Amino acid sequence: MKLSQSLKIATIVTAAFASVIPFMPTKAVVTSEENIPQNQVTAVAAPYGSNKYNLVVIEQIPDKDNCWNETGTQPTIIDPVWTTFDFTGHCRRATDSNGYSVRLDGQDTSQDYLLSLVEKDGELQLVALNRQDRSRTVIGHTFGLSDGEFLKIYLSPGWQFTKKTVDDKVLGHVFFSGDTQAIAAAGDTPPTPPPAPSFPDVANDIYRDEIGQAVALGFIAGFKDNTFRPEEPLTREQLVSMVIGALDSVPGIEIQPSTQVTTQPYSDVDPSRWSAAKIEWAKQNQIVSGYPDGTFRPERAVSRAELMAVLRQAAQFVNTEQGMSPDLKPTGQVNQFADISGHWGEDLIQQMSTYCRVASPLNERGNTFYPNTSAGRNYAAAATLRMHSCISGQVSQNQI
Repeated sequence: MKLSQSLKIATIVTAAFASVIPFMPTKAVVTSEENIPQNQVTAVAAPYGSNKYNLVVIEQIPDKDNCWNETGTQPTIIDPVWTTFDFTGHCRRATDSNGYSVRLDGQDTSQDYLLSLVEKDGELQLVALNRQDRSRTVIGHTFGLSDGEFLKIYLSPGWQFTKKTVDDKVLGHVFFSGDTQAIAAAGDTPPTPPPAPSFPDVANDIYRDEIGQAVALGFIAGFKDNTFRPEEPLTREQLVSMVIGALDSVPGIEIQPSTQVTTQPYSDVDPSRWSAAKIEWAKQNQIVSGYPDGTFRPERAVSRAELMAVLRQAAQFVNTEQGMSPDLKPTGQVNQFADISGHWGEDLIQQMSTYCRVASPLNERGNTFYPNTSAGRNYAAAATLRMHSCISGQVSQNQI
């Protein structure tokens, strides 16, 4: 009886106290989005199991180590550099709805849509499934398939990447942000695929995509008549110029050949020759060497074995510049070519086959390398691009 009376008194006091203290409204949380540079984020179809893919969103933190590389078109292959080093502070990775979601017309619709990757018409499509009416909207395309590779997803018209903000604070969460009017205007029009090289003579070349990447990086170019001449043999001086251009585009590596050459680097390379300064720099840094008679023979075609020798020296140069061992770390299995036994370049060709597949069969078919065959401009561009990808990845790891 006394306990009950005490509870009644407590209730009265509480009610009286509440009538004196005014109601304090809770401050509303404002959720919004912020635009970001589109090249700072990429959506990736990451392979797992047998022909299965997960959606991964990778964000590059500005001025930090490279998080990924891109090769080719239709599809564009993503080199997942973030998997090779501790990417904390360099990259942000989102693998599920905690890290990315759908936002439409400025409204958070993350609970309304389920994102999934669907294989259709020879490509992967990023699809947003409406949980209520089960309608599907295609957000992005890979423009092709490649078994076991990480594939870049290109966003459809009307979609872009934005960052989630809460009370003006930018979070790590990435929105696939859509504008319904722009999406409707585009209809079923897919995004524009990445451009292939404009050279008409590489349209059917097996190295077409890698040629395009090499041209984009700027270490090889076409001719004034808008041709690439893919099967034309590469000369020794052209190789020097190409390799220097590739090294100069590696993050953290600066190549500075002298602008003036006062002495001949080789007896047949005049100081006034367009390639003299580059040849001299390559000689001084032990990337190329001449012949026993003191000549360089700049206009002589490079053999496929000689190409491998120079690319190995270039990769070792970068390792040394970064304070690492010059030894090249294998990234794959050795290719046992059937036609290099006893050749002077046997060991180096096998080694370069394990290094991002820099050494590969002639025209990428069979198991023969043809070491004494002249290196065409197409294969030279592809092999140099592969070397560039390998050394770029090693530089990123060493800069952590």
